[in-house]
Amino acid sequence: MRTKVFSTLMVLGLALAGGTAGAEDKQAAGATAPAKPALPDLPAPSDVSAPPADAQKTPSGLYTKVLQKGTGTTHPKAGDTVEVNYAGWMTSGKLFDTSQKRSGTAKFPLDLLIKGWQEGLKLMVAGEKRRMWIPANLAYGDKPRRPGGPFGMLVFDVELVSIPGPQP
Repeated sequence: MRTKVFSTLMVLGLALAGGTAGAEDKQAAGATAPAKPALPDLPAPSDVSAPPADAQKTPSGLYTKVLQKGTGTTHPKAGDTVEVNYAGWMTSGKLFDTSQKRSGTAKFPLDLLIKGWQEGLKLMVAGEKRRMWIPANLAYGDKPRRPGGPFGMLVFDVELVSIPGPQP
């Protein structure tokens, strides 16, 4: 379980950060880098370019909007693992990552996610779907970390499936 959570975290962290840690080293050593799963054709939300007037803004600058109310009663907290479905777009409408390219939900230690996800997920309960407009300073900054990588304000649709418990 710990290995699956860690490997899933690394995939999300690398995909969201736009990194390919170790790929160059593997290629230099003669190993073939594994092919990235293709992204599905998910259209960007109509409000991807900017938060709508009915989105809630936190003091940090994160905007969120509840898309579907949850049935849970507790919120994730520091030290928890979260199980989610998600899709992430740049404000241009370019999809850069989604849990749909994997075989099921993704589980991550909350404390290791970008600041915008940490803050937004702490507002949610299990079963809730929320759209988040995460400013660059709570995500990966204003410049891509690799060609084509995500940067600037990012928009995520996140479903909090469950809070399985403390981080492994």
